[in-house]
Amino acid sequence: MRNDNQRARIAITAVFATHGAVSGSMATRIPWLQEHLELGPAALGIALFCSALGAFVAMPMAGRLIHRYGGRAATRALLALLCAALALPTLSPGLPWLCAAYFVYGAAAGMSDVTMNAQGVIVEQRLERSIISSLHGTWSVGCLAGAGIGVVAAQFGLDARVHHSVTALVTLVIGVLAGRGLLDTRPEPGEQAPPRFAAPSRAVLAIGAVGFCATIAEGASVNWAAIYVKDVTGAGPGVAAVGYATFTLAMAVARLVGDLVVRRLGPVVTVRAGGLLATAGGAVIVTARSPMLGIAGFALVGLGIAVVVPLCFAAGGNATPTPSLGVAGVATITYLAGLMAPAVIGWIADATSLPVTFGLITAVTLVAALLAGVLRPSAPAPSRDRRHPVDCLPPGVRP
Repeated sequence: MRNDNQRARIAITAVFATHGAVSGSMATRIPWLQEHLELGPAALGIALFCSALGAFVAMPMAGRLIHRYGGRAATRALLALLCAALALPTLSPGLPWLCAAYFVYGAAAGMSDVTMNAQGVIVEQRLERSIISSLHGTWSVGCLAGAGIGVVAAQFGLDARVHHSVTALVTLVIGVLAGRGLLDTRPEPGEQAPPRFAAPSRAVLAIGAVGFCATIAEGASVNWAAIYVKDVTGAGPGVAAVGYATFTLAMAVARLVGDLVVRRLGPVVTVRAGGLLATAGGAVIVTARSPMLGIAGFALVGLGIAVVVPLCFAAGGNATPTPSLGVAGVATITYLAGLMAPAVIGWIADATSLPVTFGLITAVTLVAALLAGVLRPSAPAPSRDRRHPVDCLPPGVRP
C-alpha cells in the first residue's frame, strides 16, 4: 500500500507539472495569435474570456465524470484533452473559431484542474501529510518551463502552429504515461452519483470565500504589478517587469516549501499567517514610491497568498463525502474571482488610482486571514478515502 501511495504521489506530481507546462506554453504565444489573426485588444479579450468561461461552465461536471469513470481514467482523459486542445487556438482561421477553441481549451483545463486536485487530496489523505502546496508549486515550475520554451520559440520566430502541435504531442505522451500511476478511486457501492452541476455546500462556500480573496489578490498582482511599479514608482519597463517576475517567483518558491510549514503549523495558522504577510506586503505597495519598495511589496504578497488556494482545495476536498465535489466547488469560486479581478481592478483604478485600488486589495487579503478558521477540519467523514491527514489531528492521535 505504501508503495502504491508513493507511486501515486510521483504520478500526480507529474500530472500537475504537465498541466502547468501546457498553460505556460499557451500564454507565451498569445502575441503571435493576435498578430496572425489581426485581432484588436477587444477581440482578443473576448477570445480569452471564452477560455475562462469554458472552465467556469465545465468544472461543476467534473465530479460526475469521476463518479462514472473513476479518478484515474477521468484525470488521464481530461489531461489528454487539455494537451490536444493546446494546438486548437493556433489552428483557428478566424475569431469565431478561436473563441470556440479557447472555450474547449478552458473547459479541458478547468475539469482536469478539478480531477487532479481531487487526486492530490486523496493522495494527501493516504500519505497522512500535507502535499497539496508542493503539487501547486510543481505546477508553477511546469508553467515556467513551458513559458521558457515558448519564449525561445518566439525569439527564433518558430511558427506557433508548429510549436504548439509539437508541445501538445510531447505533453500528451508525458501525461498519459504519468497517469498510469494515479489512484483508481471508485465510488462506494450504492453511492449516489453527484448531479451534473453540483452547487457548493455551505461549508465549501465558506472555504471558497477564502480562496476568492486570495485569487483576487493574485489576479491583481499578476495583471497590474508591472504597471503599478512603472506608473506609481516611476520605474522603467525593464525594472517594472521585475515586479511581476518577483511576485511569480515568490509564489513558486513558497508553494514548493509550503508543505513543511503546513505540517508544523496546520492549515488554519498557515493561511492566517499568509494572509497577514500579504496584508503587510499590500501596505508596502500602497505606500511605495520607489521601485525597490514596490517590488518588495509584491514579493511579500506572493509569499503570503501562495499556499492559500492549494489549502482551500484540500479543505474543500475534505469537507465533502467525495473530494471532487468540494474541489469543484472551490475551483468554481476561485475561477469566478479570476474572471472578475482584471476588469474590476481596472475599473476601480480608472475611477480612483492604483494606490487606492491596492489599498482595497490589501483589505481583501486581511479578510482572507480573518476567515482562515473555516479551513479547520470537521469530524472525519465515513468514506474510506476521507481520513484526515495526521497534521490536522491533536498530538498523539492517529487515524
